[in-house]
Amino acid sequence: MLSGLVIVDKPQGWTSHDVVGRMRRLAGTRKVGHAGTLDPMATGVLVLGINKATRLLSFIVGTTKSYSATIRLGEATITDDAEGDVTAAHSAGAVTDEAIQRGVAALRGDIQQVPSSVSAIKVNGERSYARVRSGEEVKLAARPVTIHRFDVLDIRRIDGGRVVDVDVEVDCSSGTYIRALARDLGEALGVGGHLTALRRTKVGPYTLDQARTLEELAEELDVLEISRAARALMPSRELSDAESIEISYGRRIAAGPAAGTPEAATPDNPVAAFAPSGELVALLADSGNHAKPVLVFTPGNEKAAG
Repeated sequence: MLSGLVIVDKPQGWTSHDVVGRMRRLAGTRKVGHAGTLDPMATGVLVLGINKATRLLSFIVGTTKSYSATIRLGEATITDDAEGDVTAAHSAGAVTDEAIQRGVAALRGDIQQVPSSVSAIKVNGERSYARVRSGEEVKLAARPVTIHRFDVLDIRRIDGGRVVDVDVEVDCSSGTYIRALARDLGEALGVGGHLTALRRTKVGPYTLDQARTLEELAEELDVLEISRAARALMPSRELSDAESIEISYGRRIAAGPAAGTPEAATPDNPVAAFAPSGELVALLADSGNHAKPVLVFTPGNEKAAG
């Protein structure tokens, strides 16, 4: 059974659910999921899991993301991006390059960010965007996010300086809304702002260089095999044949070294354990002097059958 990750270069105008549906047809299986949505306006890296690899997705969701984006200063929209109606416009002609750089710098590091009201966050069981569309005014609570990098690449003054387009690159923690960064930068500068372009360039260890368009995938399905995907994602531990069998039955084994980390493995940050053949056996967490399986990918009965 085909199991692995597919790194898709999501096209503009498609929802993440649309891409999952297309991949189900291409891969011939219903068991397909994604590791974090992209708005329809956005393009770039969308990580999909097929069959057993869907179990890796929860460990990918929380990884650092990277984006390239364009922020337009001088106009605010209801959605904080170009898909929404303009709600306020103020000339950005007096905003200097230095002021933009200071505003960007103030949004780096650990910040409290209020998500866009048209996000998919649930409020009393209903998506926030659905409440907004029904005419309700929604105010979401701020949440902590980390902006590891927020760099200005270019500043362009348009329409006689009435609006200013700022090209940026961002590395950020999971849960960050890039359009909220655009909104907050515009508000800090007193002219409003929204996002006009967004491209995700990296999710954890998976990059745009690995991504394939849906047209390319329709011609040849490029699947990152589950063992290779796990090695790229997390620290690894090499097992003996005897340890592989014990773990495949869900039993504990003695704690052992894992490449790539000096820290103890936890259920949220496990290590990938591999049989001598290179096959992914399980994800392991430390428990005192032992390591125990968090997820088993090659159950004992399957090994016996093989």
